[in-house]
Amino acid sequence: MKFQTPTFIHRLFPELLWNVPVTDPVIYLTFDDGPHPDITPKVLNILAQFEAKACFFCVGDNVRKYPKVFHAVQKAGHLTGNHTFHHINGWRTPDEIYFRDVADCQKLVHARYFRPPYGKIRPSQMKVLKKHYQLVMWSVVTFDYAADVSEKECLETAISKTNRGSIVVFHDSLKAEKNMLYALPRFLEHFSKKGYRFETFLP
Repeated sequence: MKFQTPTFIHRLFPELLWNVPVTDPVIYLTFDDGPHPDITPKVLNILAQFEAKACFFCVGDNVRKYPKVFHAVQKAGHLTGNHTFHHINGWRTPDEIYFRDVADCQKLVHARYFRPPYGKIRPSQMKVLKKHYQLVMWSVVTFDYAADVSEKECLETAISKTNRGSIVVFHDSLKAEKNMLYALPRFLEHFSKKGYRFETFLP
């Protein structure tokens, strides 16, 4: 299980945003798969405690079901991104269907950022979508959703793999709730004490 994306993958797909080249101590937090009516508000409260900003890559169907939570994310000053309407796998989905699913999500989120679910996107899909979105991947994935990753392992490995400019993935989802709610505040506290800021991709 690799928490950190190998640099050769970054070089293979330079059109994807894997990390942000910065000289200041800045980390870019992202949250996938929400909004969720119970978990996302908890995330917002934790982020507010540390004056941290993040980008939430939202599943369109969840935005449809929980619009108030989605707007709460935006009202709190966080970015929102497109994560398809049905959280579909680009490798297993014909392009026409994939683009339609992205477009259905976009009607609700109006985003300039897109992250493919599972990180799985075909070159043909990438070629079209990069004309309309900044395609965002990650440099550190916390595996907060993985049943075989403990709370402490999630936290300790995420901390050890994160550097300035890292794009770090957490999930505001039921599957990730236990590990994420343990790791997130401790992750924020650790790096805050070291003088790091948590910002969005936008200046």
